[in-house]
Amino acid sequence: MDRPKIDGWDAPPAREPMFNAPWTIVALGAALIALYGVQSLLMTDSQVEAWGVTPEALASGRWQTLLTSLFLHGSWPHVLMNSVAIIAFGPPVTRMMGLGARGAAVFFAFYLACGVLSGLGFAIADALFDPKHLPAVGASGAVSGLLGAASRLIQGHGRIGPIFGSTVIGMAAAWAIVNVVLGVSGLTPGAEGIPVAWQAHLAGYAAGLFLIGPFARLAGLTGEAFTQ
Repeated sequence: MDRPKIDGWDAPPAREPMFNAPWTIVALGAALIALYGVQSLLMTDSQVEAWGVTPEALASGRWQTLLTSLFLHGSWPHVLMNSVAIIAFGPPVTRMMGLGARGAAVFFAFYLACGVLSGLGFAIADALFDPKHLPAVGASGAVSGLLGAASRLIQGHGRIGPIFGSTVIGMAAAWAIVNVVLGVSGLTPGAEGIPVAWQAHLAGYAAGLFLIGPFARLAGLTGEAFTQ
């Protein structure tokens, strides 16, 4: 079914049921769940920790942990919550970039870039403020990037809105407050008492806010994708 257009730009659907989610979103969520199934069967806790991101890992040159940590999770509730969040926040972003080969490749690159920057932000904050230096694993930093990007699409009513728009600022403030409160209180659902890397969530969200424009251009989108 054709979707309405805004001055030649496809408007994203307001809400769609999960079974109508774009194939890129379904593939990403399914991959995370499948990988956690393999992890739970074949990897020990110490092996998982070794592939998590920490300041020490980066200092020793193990930069690959910025990527490997995105595909490991602490529990079934953890990976399922991240998969549901991808389905909730990802469709507007992937639809905007396009579901063809180029758009899908750019979408996955955007997701990974947000995840890598979220891990880097976590490691910097952890080195400065947390003496424990526990390894961080999970896709939630990258997922936060999708939410940050979606906030600009909401601001622009289907296009990429200004980064200092009222909706973008309001959502960013709410996300920061929620993460700080839940991170400090330790009451995050699905965490099962494990400390939450809320710093990664904030860094990933910021990455999504700033990178959505450049990655949209990589996907071949031009002026009509942006609000004037």
